[in-house]
Amino acid sequence: MAPGPDPSALADLQAASFERANEATRSSWPPARRMPGEQLDLVLRRRRYAVVASTRANRRPHATPVAFVWHDGEVWLPAVEGAVRVRNVEATPWLSVVITEGDADDHGVVVLEGPARTLPLADAPAGLADSIAAKGGEYPDWASVWLVVTPSRLLSYAAPGWKAP
Repeated sequence: MAPGPDPSALADLQAASFERANEATRSSWPPARRMPGEQLDLVLRRRRYAVVASTRANRRPHATPVAFVWHDGEVWLPAVEGAVRVRNVEATPWLSVVITEGDADDHGVVVLEGPARTLPLADAPAGLADSIAAKGGEYPDWASVWLVVTPSRLLSYAAPGWKAP
């Protein structure tokens, strides 16, 4: 798989996110159930799809499943210019990304939130194609823009039966 940032950076971001969280969030996501940095990194590099939430102009939420790639500490989402999520990011540059697998007592979840921006497909950084290929994907020739999320909040939960990657 393509290299990413040091997994300790993910663990540090998660720790800071929980420190800033309110008591309800901290008690719902107990420390013993949080994924360590290495597991977070593997989930982000291994999974191909997430649910992405943005805010419409009328302030209603918009959520959609979408392919993503984790590259150099950011979430890269292919999109088509004019799509609802692209317009939403242009108006309110923030996205929530939820990656989940499993069910019941064997599920795991990673939630990333942060500022988002749009980039033309041609402005993708060197190495992004390698990160896509490492997941077994192909470069999205159907897309015209990238939505890029720089995580400023990260939460995770691993149920008792969840098997780490």
